[in-house]
Amino acid sequence: MQFQQLVYFVAVADTRHFTRAAERVHVSQPSLSQQIRALEKELGAELFSRARGNIALTDAGEALLPLARRILADADTARQEVQELAQLRRGRVRLGATPSLCTGLLPDVLRTFHGLYPGIRLLIEEGGSHDLVRELARGALDLALVVLPLPTPSPALTTVELLQEDLVVVSSAADPAVPRRPVRIADLAGRPMVMFRHGYDLRELTVAACRAEGFEPSFTVEGGEMDAVLGFVRAGLGLAVVPSMVAARAGRDLRVTALAPPGLRRTIALAHRSDVAPPRAARELQRVLVRMAVGS
Repeated sequence: MQFQQLVYFVAVADTRHFTRAAERVHVSQPSLSQQIRALEKELGAELFSRARGNIALTDAGEALLPLARRILADADTARQEVQELAQLRRGRVRLGATPSLCTGLLPDVLRTFHGLYPGIRLLIEEGGSHDLVRELARGALDLALVVLPLPTPSPALTTVELLQEDLVVVSSAADPAVPRRPVRIADLAGRPMVMFRHGYDLRELTVAACRAEGFEPSFTVEGGEMDAVLGFVRAGLGLAVVPSMVAARAGRDLRVTALAPPGLRRTIALAHRSDVAPPRAARELQRVLVRMAVGS
């Protein structure tokens, strides 16, 4: 049974006339009649009675007609939905990002993307780079913003470097002990610090930098995510090392101090599976991310 045969069958059922049906579907009458006969032969039953030039549905035709209409309607719906997806009027993007990137980079990017494609749903998952890589590998995400180097590099993933981001020191605006001039990592020795949970990219980077200067950092509070850490700093519990994009959104109740050269930087990359091309909507979000990251 061919799709076009059902189109011809419904046209004859609607018009009760082979010539008018042929005109309706823009095909010659002999071709239409031939396809109807082929359909009847395949089904093993006549679909129309043709007595004295009057065209009427047989019992078999009556049984087939609602099914044929449903098949044609479903095909039309599928065609429209695919066209909407292809034209980015509908769809979704599943994006993973570390909490600091959700706070710093993503708001402006997502606002721009949503303005361009308001019909695309954005599903965001926060997590550490290790967790996001695992979610990418099992197909639960289309794209992920991660911090390089990855904890477990995998040839199954493709990464595109987006930007290098400076880290800065944040402290309570009410704390007079933290200068506004750039400070060195060594200046943090003995200072109370608020630290992220284990497995957090910024924790590993900060602790490694302190140890490279010959000291272990002193924690007053540890174990939080980005929002919690900033809240603890605002409360005067200690200072923290955070990305500059996060600090720029932190508000006036936090003091931001640059790190003296060579400072600390981290590399932000966009990752996706190597064996499967991201959906078109995800590729468009990738384009927006790359453009805005280059301009940042």
